[in-house]
Amino acid sequence: MASAPFDLADLQGDILRAYGNTYACTTYLFFRVDDAGAGRAWLRRLLPRVTTAEPWTAGKPEATLNIAVTAAGVKALGVPEPVIATFSKEFRAGMAARAPTLGDAGPSDPDRWEPELRDGALHVLATVNALDVGALQRELGRLRDDAEHAGGVAVAYEQPTVLLPSPDERGSREHFGYADGFAQPAIAGVEDATDRRIGGGVPEAKGAWRALAPGEFILGYEDEDTRVDPNRKLPNAPADPFGRSGTYMVWRKLYQDVALFRHVLREAAELYESGDHEKLAAKVVGRWPNGTPLVVSPDAPIADFDPKTDARTNAFRYADEDPHGLRCPLGAHIRRSNPRDALGFDGLLSFRHRIIRRGMPYGPPLASEATQDDHVDRGLVFVCFNASISRQFEGIQAQWLNDGNVFHLGHDSDFLMGDPHGTGKMTVEGHPPFLLGPQGPFVTTRGGAYLFVPGMGALAALAG
Repeated sequence: MASAPFDLADLQGDILRAYGNTYACTTYLFFRVDDAGAGRAWLRRLLPRVTTAEPWTAGKPEATLNIAVTAAGVKALGVPEPVIATFSKEFRAGMAARAPTLGDAGPSDPDRWEPELRDGALHVLATVNALDVGALQRELGRLRDDAEHAGGVAVAYEQPTVLLPSPDERGSREHFGYADGFAQPAIAGVEDATDRRIGGGVPEAKGAWRALAPGEFILGYEDEDTRVDPNRKLPNAPADPFGRSGTYMVWRKLYQDVALFRHVLREAAELYESGDHEKLAAKVVGRWPNGTPLVVSPDAPIADFDPKTDARTNAFRYADEDPHGLRCPLGAHIRRSNPRDALGFDGLLSFRHRIIRRGMPYGPPLASEATQDDHVDRGLVFVCFNASISRQFEGIQAQWLNDGNVFHLGHDSDFLMGDPHGTGKMTVEGHPPFLLGPQGPFVTTRGGAYLFVPGMGALAALAG
């Protein structure tokens, strides 16, 4: 078992660094491997260009490249079945097969996903981040040329994304209009963990916080179990060399119905506090559009708030500051996706469900104030990294977003993500409380995959 600091040369670079926040554009290029030997030869050509987590001594590269593989891809590249069997069962099953757990039903049912985005057709994912469109196209062209040169490798799907700048130029936004991507876990051994610890780490008694053990995200390192009991076996670690410096990756294409979101909230707000639809929408999300947390400022956003630098962005709790949800509703999206200490026991029921999020928006924004659908495809490519798909990503999705029981909300699902059957409602606590009626989904799954991001040594072995 390794211990922090990380072996940065063995770790792929886009896990601990949010490249999407500093690069103008990102494209996710999926490949299909039809010949194992050709696929391995192709990977060998890519190895020198794969971006590691080592510091950039010569400045920011114009483009970065990172590689992940699906279970079908591991098999297509010729990894023996006994080795494949050591990967987690969720990864081996694939995202489509986990639809009942994830709540992918109705319009999000895998049968209605984009045909190319069903797990079996996707083998290798190349993630390219670039400073500008020119650099992006050069790297994508090299990837295609390398695949053609190798033979037996073909592009299966391409998804471009681009940052949506906020009106005040403080961070990026997603299509519903909210600042995004700044609430990340604090990880022991990561350079900025001290800065992120308050609000991003583990809430402890008497207001204390600490960073999470690195093995919660990177395999082969001390996790929260082995931190307190070094004799415990690390879970979810596949056979060497894959059990070192790797992580599981979740990739989901989520369509956002921005027009419906705006229409529903504006219509509902006619009966809420003098028609204040911005405040009602903030109650659904748990933050104001500029990132101000409702727990910190429930009645209005803080002027000139910068979520990237303001200590108040994540430095809050629920148990003492807002136990009854009068500031941030019990069913608000950010409260459900990261309950902090709201479930009691000083946060001991929630901290092992943290994930590293790396989402990027796709498609052009809907015209400002428009409430009619323009039938343009737009949404979020949701990406996260975690050591355990079942405990972390699926735990959040199934136990917190899809089922309100743990929050004493019965079967109410997260109102922002929407119930696929249109049965979800939401209570906005107050005197009196305000009810948002049952509503179909604002967000629909268009496809996705579970992947594994190998360490550099494991990637070289996979290519060999």
